[in-house]
Amino acid sequence: MSAEEPQDDAPEEEEDLQYFVRIGATDLDGTKTVERSLTDMKGIGKRTARIVAEAADVDRHATFGLLDDDDIDAVVDVVQNFDQHIPEWMANRRSDFFSGETTHETGSDLEEKRRHDINRMKMINSYKGVRHQRGQKVRGQRTKSTGRTEGTIGVNVEAIKEEAAEEAAAAEEGDEE
Repeated sequence: MSAEEPQDDAPEEEEDLQYFVRIGATDLDGTKTVERSLTDMKGIGKRTARIVAEAADVDRHATFGLLDDDDIDAVVDVVQNFDQHIPEWMANRRSDFFSGETTHETGSDLEEKRRHDINRMKMINSYKGVRHQRGQKVRGQRTKSTGRTEGTIGVNVEAIKEEAAEEAAAAEEGDEE
């Protein structure tokens, strides 16, 4: 058997494999399972991906790129209208500041909303906004010993050894003269 001849054991389904499945502005990996591929999208975790697969009536362990176009369209539709398929407490954007609606944002929409929220906090000079402006920790973490952006504050042993070696070399040169 030569390398050019195809093996009989090779599945023929791989010819129909879509390597990339596009949902919104995100390309998902078609070689992974439905559940694992959906978790690559911002705003969708493991639990959300499982719920999307159940709502779309798709096997969550099936390879995403091997699904029929109808099944892929069903998954895309559920992701885009996810807030209609879940209880209100599970959405990632409850009672939006401007509209008051409860939605579940995914992809670049989630990043944009988060950026708007941070800018609004900065503009009204809330505590969290001021912390964001200064580049400090926002959620109440300790800052005494962590999150330092300046140089190290402790003792730098290597620098002390280098200085001692230089002083010793200077002292030897002075003794030789």
